[in-house]
Parts: sequence; C-alpha cells; structure tokens
Amino acid sequence: MAKYFDVHPQTPQARTIGTVVDSLRSGALIAYPTDSCFALGCRMGNHEGLERIRSIRRLDDRHHFTLMCENFAQLGQFVQIDNDVFRAVKAATPGSYTFILPATKEVPRRLMHPKKKTVGVRIPEHAVTRALLAELGEPLVSSTLLLPGEDEPMTQGWEIKERLDHVLDAVVDSGDCGTEPTTVVDFSEGAPQIVRRGAGDPTRFE
Repeated sequence: MAKYFDVHPQTPQARTIGTVVDSLRSGALIAYPTDSCFALGCRMGNHEGLERIRSIRRLDDRHHFTLMCENFAQLGQFVQIDNDVFRAVKAATPGSYTFILPATKEVPRRLMHPKKKTVGVRIPEHAVTRALLAELGEPLVSSTLLLPGEDEPMTQGWEIKERLDHVLDAVVDSGDCGTEPTTVVDFSEGAPQIVRRGAGDPTRFE
C-alpha cells in the first residue's frame, strides 16, 4: 500500500521531503509532481523500480527514460553536450523541456535507448521536485505518469493513490500540476529535432 504525503507546493516541508528520499534510497517507486504532469520516479540503481515503471506504463525497450537532474553540474555527468548545445539547453532551463542526448558511461545501459545510446535529461522548475533532488543528491529516473490507453496523465494525488495503491510505494501530492507533458527536443545528432510539442515553448528550437 502506497504512503501518501501532502506537501506544500512552494515551501515543501523538509521533514516530509527527507522521509520520501529515505524511501527512495530504500528502493521505493514514487509518484511525484513536476512542472509538467505527475511522474513516476526511482533511483538509477533500482532495477526493480525501473521494471515496475515499464510494467505500469507497458513500455518497450525503445522508451526514453528521463534523468531528472537538480542542476547543470549533475546533468553534465550523464550526457555528452558540446558548447552550442549547452548554450541552447542552458537558455531553456529550468523548465518544461526534456532533452535527448548521447549518454555517458555513468548511465546504466538499461536506461539508454538500445540502438542510439541516448537518454533524456531535464532540469525541472517545480519546488517540490527540486527539493527531492537536492535531498537525494542524484538524478531521479522518471517517466510521465500516463497510463496505457489513456490520453492524459492523472492530475490528482488522491486519484493516483486510489488507482495505483498496489504498485507504488509512495505518492507525493502538492496539488494539480497539469496534464501537458514536457516539450521533447532531440539533440543527439547535433541539430535540434522536436520530438514532442508540450508545455515548453518549442519555437526556440525551430
């Protein structure tokens, strides 16, 4: 049964954030708010958590997982990024963008696209997400909480708790965070290619 944490959206309670991060370090899979929808998240080394995300969303091995990063110093450990791409990504973060880039050796193979050896990365703007990342000290492996056969992600923490109680360890709720996912920009070939138009303004990459 999933634990339920009610967190303030602007000033998340440090004790609650610490409790959630302790559970992540112990292998938990959580649902948590971001600046673009709720997401599923676990630690990078959590093999079981990763498979649970695949199972909940019915994902194949071509799905790009996202490493939710606290800052650029962290992001730079996990993706290869040249100066031109760095400037473009830096100008758009933090915010509602996911960038697909070549992964470094720090990224477990199971998180990479099997052929392209790429991974998604993003730096969020949501206060609760940032508090979790700061306390954890490493990226969260994440995927939008969009269930199979549904057109939009769930927006209410209580509904997530109700429907996914048996497959999650915790639900972090700070209110509605919308249904529009991130704009996804693929920089793996150098020039930006918009893969998905979402909450982030795509025109800056056109």
